[in-house]
Amino acid sequence: MRARTALLLTAAVPLTVTAAAVALKVGHWRLSCSRHGIWLEPQARPDCPDCHGAGGWWTSGPYPGMEACGCWSDRRELFLPLLPRPTVPYDEPPF
Repeated sequence: MRARTALLLTAAVPLTVTAAAVALKVGHWRLSCSRHGIWLEPQARPDCPDCHGAGGWWTSGPYPGMEACGCWSDRRELFLPLLPRPTVPYDEPPF
């Protein structure tokens, strides 16, 4: 019974990782990890008719800037905290 469970787990882990990678790629998400947390960030769609996968466009005028396309900027970024970040005391000088 234990050998069967171990075999099923051995087969399930690569299958789950592959399914998650395909889902992230199809949904145009980027997964970033660190010891402080896991980020799931939207990416621009390559087939977007407005930005053509660039994520936005530059505006003209005296103060040009990047205008983000709605294909990725309207979606939320997800964050799962793992370890707390060290707090910096604000009442002491930095040096």
